[in-house]
Amino acid sequence: MTLSYLLTGVLDDCLCDIESIDDFNTFKIFPKIQKLQERDYFRYYKVNLKRPCPFWADDGHCSIKDCHVEPCPESKIPVGIKAGSSNKYSKAANNSKELEDCEQANKLGAVNSTLSNQSKEAFIDWARYDDSQDHFCELDDERSPDAQYVDLLLNPERYTGYKGPSAWRVWNSIYEENCFKPRSVYRPLNPLAPSRGESFYTWLEGLCLEKRVFYKLISGLHASINLHLCANYLLEETWGKPRWGPNMKEFTRRFDPIETKGEGPRRLKNLYFLYLIELRALSKVAPYFERSVVDLYTGNGHEDAESKALLLEIFRDTKSFRMHFDEKSMFAGDKKGAKSLKEEFRLHFKNISRIMDCVGCDKCRLWGKLQTQGLGTALKILFSEKEIQNLPENSPSKGFQLTRQEIVALKKKCFLEFIITLTFNTAYSIYAIPNRTFLKRIFSIIKRVCE
Repeated sequence: MTLSYLLTGVLDDCLCDIESIDDFNTFKIFPKIQKLQERDYFRYYKVNLKRPCPFWADDGHCSIKDCHVEPCPESKIPVGIKAGSSNKYSKAANNSKELEDCEQANKLGAVNSTLSNQSKEAFIDWARYDDSQDHFCELDDERSPDAQYVDLLLNPERYTGYKGPSAWRVWNSIYEENCFKPRSVYRPLNPLAPSRGESFYTWLEGLCLEKRVFYKLISGLHASINLHLCANYLLEETWGKPRWGPNMKEFTRRFDPIETKGEGPRRLKNLYFLYLIELRALSKVAPYFERSVVDLYTGNGHEDAESKALLLEIFRDTKSFRMHFDEKSMFAGDKKGAKSLKEEFRLHFKNISRIMDCVGCDKCRLWGKLQTQGLGTALKILFSEKEIQNLPENSPSKGFQLTRQEIVALKKKCFLEFIITLTFNTAYSIYAIPNRTFLKRIFSIIKRVCE
């Protein structure tokens, strides 16, 4: 059986096939989203890499120099991004921020003129808390002095050498403690798993759709990260100069059907499933960005207009896809039970986003936080249909908001998935043929476009 045969056909839990995804991505989406991710609005990401791990004692940060993240100097940040608040997109919205803050303070003062500044700040924090109740991720506080802007193009996702017990504990906690399963059922290839026990996939197939979807999303996220690491791997370092490139041995170890006891194809199919979820989110969030109040403001009027036009063009393309995942099949049935399951789903994923603060390598932490926030934003969109449909045309919405950080994370996450699905299936399909030169060329494409 060739590997290409293993990566064809209809995906589980949806009516879409891999070939349709490949064609749609290659000819419709990828060329445009590649241009978009280079624009200033999507290039700079504000992140706090100093938040302590909330679950276990900090292992200390990786001492490998390639784990380091170089923050972006304030002088390099476009004025519109630097001056804007978390959910202000247009020039007018940014200019009105000071007036809004003043009005909000006046309203608080009208309620009780004896309120201290600390109490007023608490009211504002409570409002932010209310806004966060639909979040699937633990968002960094952009007001924190530890939050810094990072140029994503200068800090690409790649393998840095971070591994061992610290890295293992992160993924083990994600799978064993946050995916929906009893502790007696272990994920495949877990070295801590007993030699006997219930078959994982027999058990997984017996779960409800929502819990199967959760596992597939985490598995797809893991596959995405691993593919980037294989494509941009620290091969050696001579005289202080690192050499990065594709690592075929590592690719084989993580995805070859024999090496992984059949897990490789499953992982990669879950990556396609993750692609479908993000593609669906892009098609549903279009009305939010079609409003005149959203300008993707950086201060460069010409580029801002081009960025929004290109973004809307991508949204139109995503709407034309005929095999979208049907999110309405999830959390259906008994309303009380569905609501409870949806909240459990949200909190489990939010917990995973908190685990990203336990990653010991700063560069791995940066991209782990960005990838989980991007997927969390996609999930937030999928399950906010009514709020998006009721958005006011010319004013900010109180029912549904996206921060700039969520927008950047979603777009970057989608770009990562779209480039991976564009290239890896070709590489994986020809892997059965001993053509290492061609496989190396495929990996070089991933490396080049992701830097």
